This record gives sequence, structure tokens and C-alpha cells, in this order.
Amino acid sequence: MLCASAFMASLDVFIVNVAFDDIGRDFPGSSLADLSWVLNAYAIVYAALLVPLGSLADRFGNKRAFLTGLAVFTTASAACAASPNLWLLVTFRALQAAGAAALTPASLGLLLAATPTPQRARAVRIWAASGALAAAAGPALGGLLVESSWQWVFLVNVPVGILALTTGTRYVPADSRPTLARTLPDILGTAVLTATIGSLSLTLVKGPDWGWTSKETMLALALTIVGALAFGARIARHPAPVIAPALLRVRSFAWSNAVGLLFSLAFGANLLAIILWMQQTWGYSALRTGLAVAPGPLMVPVFAAIAQRIAHRVSTGAITAAGSVLYGLASALLALRVGTTPHYASEMLPSSLLSGAGVGLALPTILAAATTDLPAAQAATGSAVVTMSRQIGTTLGVAALVAVLASASPADDGRAAFVQGWWIITSAALLSALAALGMTPRRSENASATAAVRTPPSTSVEGS
Repeated sequence: MLCASAFMASLDVFIVNVAFDDIGRDFPGSSLADLSWVLNAYAIVYAALLVPLGSLADRFGNKRAFLTGLAVFTTASAACAASPNLWLLVTFRALQAAGAAALTPASLGLLLAATPTPQRARAVRIWAASGALAAAAGPALGGLLVESSWQWVFLVNVPVGILALTTGTRYVPADSRPTLARTLPDILGTAVLTATIGSLSLTLVKGPDWGWTSKETMLALALTIVGALAFGARIARHPAPVIAPALLRVRSFAWSNAVGLLFSLAFGANLLAIILWMQQTWGYSALRTGLAVAPGPLMVPVFAAIAQRIAHRVSTGAITAAGSVLYGLASALLALRVGTTPHYASEMLPSSLLSGAGVGLALPTILAAATTDLPAAQAATGSAVVTMSRQIGTTLGVAALVAVLASASPADDGRAAFVQGWWIITSAALLSALAALGMTPRRSENASATAAVRTPPSTSVEGS
């Protein structure tokens, strides 16, 4: 049930992709830039709240946080389906993300509390694989649901959420309370982070319409820079920062966050690009698009199992780098081979299989590497930070792709802009592979850094 709930929260980041055309038809006048906020509002709020809500779960009990988040997520899902206009839908997506941000780290905390220490890494991989599978399977499931109506993309969460609430209340054991100071996490820092990610996304999405040198673009970019500087100052000085500096001194944790951001940038952009290409250029229906995407997700559990099997012989960095390279090759194949006339088996299918293999190797390994060397009391917070990095990457990937597509010349058939997007995706995936080489723990470094997390100074990590 804990893995299923994490699956559901992750699924909603990506399940909406195939519903874009249907949502746009129901809300006339909505541009691709407007519709992108249905994705980005969820990803931004999810990213910003994961850490403070994970921190609260560490302090006040994971079961309470899990059930509360699940109730909010389920209620907001129903409200999304009933939304009468696009911007109310975006608002309820943000509320839905808040619930997801509460239940995700709490579910991992509950899982680790019930798992013997020698089996923690395996448990984390299984939990992470469920989230990776959800991310990859979102379009396929969304395509099936959109055949009835786009509202079913959200309504499907309601019966699942009610069942999870019922069984969770009865069967999930109450977790023991950690002995951490009950200092509230940095709420202002969370708001600054949310505004910073939002302003950067706004800059990328609206830049082509406003003009890259316009006063509106410059103002949004300035707000992003000021927000980033202010956020850096908050985490350095606040007694309960959004990201504790001591956590970032754990080598595997710090590099896993960098890799998670880069890989998710490529993943989020590529998934949207493929769906838009098949629907808008090849003329596929939502159902046909979902089924066309499906072979990739089928590779995810297979290669996640392979990663688990070889993890004791091959370093986490090497496994993740291999997954990132495969993902980059999948995107490069699209840039080189895909044409405006549909040839699915020869042009799209090989890329889909390669990308699914890359996701299966990379995403579960990134999360496992990020949390394995952290003390159990920091597991929920640590998982929240790396998941936050992934959501920031997804947001930036979607925003960058929308900017590239919006800059296409009206005389162009659209292929040139997509090809440019796929080469950017390839570059991000290869950068992810290079960064992954730093993920493998150096025990002497991690030992001292982990000790600092276990016995933090009262001014830096006590509240994280």
C-alpha cells in the first residue's frame, strides 16, 4: 500500500500529458504555454513542499503525515475533475501536489521503519521503482482514461485514495516519534523556493512570447536570481533550513541530487515531446498515443531488477551513468530518425525501449544512493530533497521544451523545433551520466559527513 500510494503521487506528475489536447478543447483559447501550467503547477508545489513536509513527518509521525496527505490528495483530485476553467484546474493541481508532497516522504519513512537495516537499500529500490514506473506509465494509463474523458485522469485517484485511507488507518502501524527538536521547518524559505522555481519556469515558458530581452522577461529573470540568492542565505542561517547544509556534505546524497535534477530535466522534456509529436504531428489519438508509449514503461521494472541484481558488483554511479547514456541515445535516435510520416516500429519503438531501460537503471538507483548513507531519522527528509530535485528538473525540462517549440517559425513544419528539443534532451542526459560518476560513496568522506548529520550543531541541522 505504501508503494502504491507513492506510485499514485508520482503518476499524477505525468498522467496529464496525453490529456493536453482534450483539456485544451474543453477550455478554448488555451495555448501550449497555458496548458503547461497544469503540469508545472503540480511539479513546482510538489518540489517545494516535499522537504518541509518530509521534515514534519520526521518530527511528528509518518503515519499522521501519510494519512493527511492522502486525504488532501484524494479530495483535490475530485476537485480537479470538477474544474470549470483552466486556472481553477491549475489551482486544484497545486493543492493536489501539496497532498502528494506530504504522503511521498512519509510513505518511505514508514517503509524504512518496518524494514531491517540490511534490507533498507533493497526496500528503497522497490519503493523508488514504483515511482519510476508510475512516471513512465503515466501517459499509457492516461491515454486509456482520456478515451472516456480527461476528467477520469483525476477521478481514478478517488476510489484508490479512499481504499488506501481505509486500509492505512487500520493496518499501518504508528511509527515511533524521533527524538528531534520540534522546530518548525523554514516556511519563508519554502515560499522563496516556490517563487524562485515558478519565476524561472515563467521566464522559460513566456520568453518566446514576451521576447527574450523584453522588460517582462528581464524582471522574471531578476526575480529568479534574487530568489536563488535569498534561498541560499536562508539555508545557511536558518535553524531548520529547507535543505540542511550537513546533508549536502554526504557525497552520495549531494551528487544524487545533481544527477536527479539533470536526468529528470531530460525525462520530463522528452516525455512531453514524444506525446506532442505523436498527437500533433502524427495525428494519433490519446489512446493510441498511450499505447505507443507503453513499451517503454514495460522495460522499467525489468531493468530496475537488473540494477538491483548487479548493485553489489557494480557501483551506483556506473549503473546510473549507464541508464543516463541509454536515455541520451534514445533521444538522439529521435532527433536523427523521426519523420513527419508515421513509422512507429522503425522510428519510435527503438527509442521507447531504450528510454525505458535507461529509466529502470537510473531513477531507482538515484534515490537508493541518496538515502542509503543517511541515518534513519533523516530518511524522510533526505528522500524529500532528492525527489524535490527531480521535480525541479521535470519543471525546467517542460518549461524549456515549451520555450523551444514556441520559438518555431510559422513557416516550419515543426520538426526543426522538436529536433532542437531532442538534442537539448540528449545533452542533459549525457551531463547526467557525467555527474553520476560522483555518486558512488567514498566511505571515508561519507562516514564523517554522516556523523555530522547524526550529531548536528543546533544552528544548522537540528531542525531538518
